[in-house]
Amino acid sequence: MLAGACTVRKSHSFESVQAVAKALQPSYPVHCVRPEVLEESARRFVTLFPGRVLYAIKCNPHPLVLGALYRGGIRDFDTASLPEIALVADTVSDARSYFMHPVKARAVIRSAHKVYGIKVFSVDHLGELKKLYDETGGEGVAAVVRLKTPPADGTLYHLAAKFGCEIPEAVELLTEARRLGMQGGICFHVGSQCMTPQAYTQALGMVGEVIEGAGFDPVCVDVGGGFPAAYVSHKTPPLEDFMAAIRSGAKAVGLKPTVELWAEPGRALVASGCSLLVQVQLRKDNQLYINDGIYGSLSEMSQVQIKPPARLLRLDGAVAEAQERFTINGPTCDSLDVLPGEFDLPADLREGDWIEFDQMGAYSNALATHFNGFHPETFVTVHDTPPSRLASRLG
Repeated sequence: MLAGACTVRKSHSFESVQAVAKALQPSYPVHCVRPEVLEESARRFVTLFPGRVLYAIKCNPHPLVLGALYRGGIRDFDTASLPEIALVADTVSDARSYFMHPVKARAVIRSAHKVYGIKVFSVDHLGELKKLYDETGGEGVAAVVRLKTPPADGTLYHLAAKFGCEIPEAVELLTEARRLGMQGGICFHVGSQCMTPQAYTQALGMVGEVIEGAGFDPVCVDVGGGFPAAYVSHKTPPLEDFMAAIRSGAKAVGLKPTVELWAEPGRALVASGCSLLVQVQLRKDNQLYINDGIYGSLSEMSQVQIKPPARLLRLDGAVAEAQERFTINGPTCDSLDVLPGEFDLPADLREGDWIEFDQMGAYSNALATHFNGFHPETFVTVHDTPPSRLASRLG
């Protein structure tokens, strides 16, 4: 293999999800990865963002996804654990990982630095900075200070409740990192699926206050993730609006050209690049029982208001035009495993039919458990147009 080439494992490849159902007739859930869609999303983000793009691997760590993003131009990865760092190293030979979890065990810091050569670590407390210095020696290491930002309107998750420090502490951390011989950076996260571009401008204003208080420039400013996916159920501002807000915010605080901008997109890169094929195992009136649920790939639906598009697939005969509303139950033997809301599907839906949930690339397989012995673990690649994109074109 050529040096620097991506080393992602192969998988079964199909022209369409319908072809997957026909060939496999699966009684198990199947993740359908669309590499062309993922590559396109990566290329677009890398082109639009005025700096370095770190894919947030927690969003979807599957090697097929990492390989597609690599081919789309992603070379940098936001990681939060040694297993994630190892996965990147084993999957993409010339990748660069950044340890952006603000709280880490000493042994983990030591292994990340000595075994994998990690040089960039996030911190949000003097105790964590001390751990970082003790375990690495500080030479050639960058401590990126996590700044707490206010809740942004319209986010699915506000991510500053658990991590981040206030402006005075951020100034103290940057100053201390410099005294210890480390480089200093600043990062923040406005919240997942942020629908307000100006949230980035506001956060960058806070970054400007930290820089002014420290009296010197950081090596980088990381605007984090939060970039929204274009879900059918959400009216999402265009990505260009977020980029304009970031450029405006950086200009307003006078960031110098020597300060590199970073971003950590996850959902925006991968949500539309995968779908989930499940089978109906039983119909009770308007209740359906399928082979995946909230303990598996559909976990995020139980936490936030995201409703993926759903369509029926059948191999033997036409599907009714009339639709009914269905409640969908997952496979585990407890009454919590029920998808929120109802789904409009053909009225003649029956046992053995398949349902494709689209826009399932983000926080699906990454959150799946082994509860009750159920675990979605089959992945294939498909090369058709996602149903959500077809719907938007028809609309």
